[in-house]
Amino acid sequence: MEYYSSHINKLIEQLSRLPGIGAKSAQRLAFHILNMPKDQVEQLSASIVNAKANVQYCKNCYTLTDQEICPICNNPRRNRKVIMVVENTRDLAAYEKTGKYDGVYHVLHGAISPMLGIGPDDIKLKELMQRLSQDDIEEVIIATNSSLEGETTAMYISKLVKPSGIRVSRIASGVPVGGDLEYIDEVTLLRALEGRVEL
Repeated sequence: MEYYSSHINKLIEQLSRLPGIGAKSAQRLAFHILNMPKDQVEQLSASIVNAKANVQYCKNCYTLTDQEICPICNNPRRNRKVIMVVENTRDLAAYEKTGKYDGVYHVLHGAISPMLGIGPDDIKLKELMQRLSQDDIEEVIIATNSSLEGETTAMYISKLVKPSGIRVSRIASGVPVGGDLEYIDEVTLLRALEGRVEL
């Protein structure tokens, strides 16, 4: 039985296609949008359309930007000899928020996942290798997630890059701040032990 009009149902259906938005959240968002003032709804829809029309890949690092070259790659103060490889633009933003990394990035837009049918050719690996062959790079920091896909991708990149003589490093992972050791899985504890530093 249909509870809502076709327009409301269509809005709920479209919103439920967004990642992390289930049927109830889509319904809540739909009614919130319907209760918003018309000018705010127009601004929201215009922002979505404009972002889709104007956002593109940076020609250097493949992050999402509305310019040909993103602000990070354009910044003359960045160390272009060090490239941090991340899975997506959100990961790049997370590292930028620390304010402690002054190198440049390369965004893969995914990770190798044979289970999902995502291979090396489906992410921006070929573009990374082109950058490494053209630029004077001293180190590649692999900052993919600690998931099975992230680890697989890290190992694959390491095997590709090491023969070129470029230093390859992997971000440390382990016990989160405030985490109780008894609740942390064995793999995380092992990584924390292996990645220990001298005090």
